[in-house]
Formats: sequence, structure tokens, C-alpha cells
Amino acid sequence: MKTLMTRMAVIVALFSLLFTMTSSDKRITIFMIGDSTMANKDIKKGPERGWGMVLQGFFTENVVVDNHALNGRSSRSFILEGHWQKVYDAMKPGDYLVIQFGHNDEKGKIGDRRHTDPGLTLDDNLRMFARAAQAKGATPIIMNAVVRRNFYKKPDLGVDDESLRNVAYKEENVNSDTLIDTHGNYILTPKNVALMLRVPYVDANKITHDLEQSLGIEGSRKLHMWLKPGEYGVAKGRQDNTHYNVYGAHLVASHLVDAMADVCPELKPYVRHYDYIVSALGKGNYMTLQEAVDAVPDGKAATIFVIDGKWAKPSIPKSKRIRIVKYSSVTIK
Repeated sequence: MKTLMTRMAVIVALFSLLFTMTSSDKRITIFMIGDSTMANKDIKKGPERGWGMVLQGFFTENVVVDNHALNGRSSRSFILEGHWQKVYDAMKPGDYLVIQFGHNDEKGKIGDRRHTDPGLTLDDNLRMFARAAQAKGATPIIMNAVVRRNFYKKPDLGVDDESLRNVAYKEENVNSDTLIDTHGNYILTPKNVALMLRVPYVDANKITHDLEQSLGIEGSRKLHMWLKPGEYGVAKGRQDNTHYNVYGAHLVASHLVDAMADVCPELKPYVRHYDYIVSALGKGNYMTLQEAVDAVPDGKAATIFVIDGKWAKPSIPKSKRIRIVKYSSVTIK
């Protein structure tokens, strides 16, 4: 009898170990669809980053962020150009789909390739994305658009966000110390759709509004692509209040990842926050391991999170207390 019970205990322990190993090895994919504020950028062209591009640095390697957001796309053009079909085909049970449109849905008039109407076609597109994800066994997370940095009471609503990359640096024209909304009903539709479908919703507009407002008129510039003449080879500089730089994308992602984990608590065990994230692909806030080491102040204890690349062992001064955490695919020698 004791022998039988012992064998049963061993079998139970083995199954428990197998379950634990399977659970710890589980990989979740977070697909992302949206516009330029979320999209991956060409790191050779400067410091512009989408917040979705740097999101990987806030997760353990159990989570894979598959960012399909693209510059200039609306919910309508993303479908028409075939980008949505690729995401739909790749989704599988247990995955997540982050949906964030609005900036470009405002553009043009009815019938244009990008234009949608809140309450009508925008709602239809968001519902379709969410329901399709659910049909695949994935969890949709609907977000509204991140805020535009606008401290002017009468913004030019005809300005295309993509054209801001060509706006030269100049003295800023503001007449308000409070951010003024430029999206109107385009930031209300995502909430309405999420409530109707009873799916997770993140008010990204309010989160980023509160962040930028807390930084003030001058401080909030540091989040965006404000370049003085000559910086990063841009002769006339750049004055862009929509798109993020490395610092801005990192800060926005750090807020939005927590909001995602709040509405999807099962993601919380995988979320990490580090001040120093290294990625050779531009997905962190430091491009090299040595650069991150050099940025740590003397006498401060710090953890550096390395998510990709092959690195030579960095030179760490004795005055710095640094711990390095890395994905298993990263080599340091």
C-alpha cells in the first residue's frame, strides 16, 4: 500500500513539475495595430520612436510584442491595404490585440482612403477588429488615441500628423497653459465600443494628457520630436507635437503597460520596469550596453535590462553598483 501511494505521489509530482515548466515557458504574443504614435521607426533616421516600438522592454521574454502599427494609417486604410489580414491570420488563442486608431481617421472627407466617422464607420472598424480577435481566442484591448501636445486654443485641425516631420524649429506659439483637445468624438468612440462589447479598454488619451500636462509647456516638449537646427542632421530642426522621441516613447509605454495590466490582470506577472533598457534594435532607451552602464550615476544601485543583441562585457567602474538582467537570447562575453 505504501509503495502504491509512493508511486502515486511521484506521478503527481512529475505532473506538477511538467505543468510548472509548461506555464513558465508559455509565450504570449501581443499584436499591435495603430498609427505612427505606436509604430516602429527607422533608427538610422534619428530618435523618433513609437510607444509600441519600445513596449517589449517592459515585459519578460514570456511576452512577444508584435507591432504592426504603421505611419499614416487609419482604421480604414489599415484594412484596405491588407495589413489587418496579416495580423488576423497570425493571431492564436491566448494572444492579445491592442487596437489604437484615431489620429488619421480624422483626416480628409467621407470617401477618402483614411477618413472614418465616429459613431459610424470608426465604430464599425473597431468592432470588427475586436470581434475578430475574440473569434480567434485572443483578447482585444481597445485604446483611444494618445493626446497631441497642443497648448493653443484654436488648433489647425487640417494639419496632417505626417507633415510635422517637415516643420522647421521656431519659437512656439501658445495661448493656453492647458492642453486643448484636438480629437473630439474620435477619442469617445473607442470607449463606447469597448463598453458595448465588454472588452478591456484603456483611456490612453487621458493617461498621456495627464502626463504632458504635469510636465507643462516646456517640459512636455522633451517627449516629442523637437529638434534644434542641426540636431541629428536636420538642418532646420523640427517642431513636432505628435510623434515621440526615445524618452517620450519610453515614458508613455511605461504608463500604458501598467494600464494594460490593470484591465488584463493576467499580464501583470510579466510586466517589468527598469530605468535602463538596452536594445540594439532601438526598442529600449539605450542602444548599447556600455552606454547604459555609463549613464548610471556613481554610487547608485541600478539594474540594466538587456532585451536583444550580442555584447562585449562592459567596463563597470567600482563606484557603480550595477546588476544586469537579460533575455536568454542575449549574449554578454
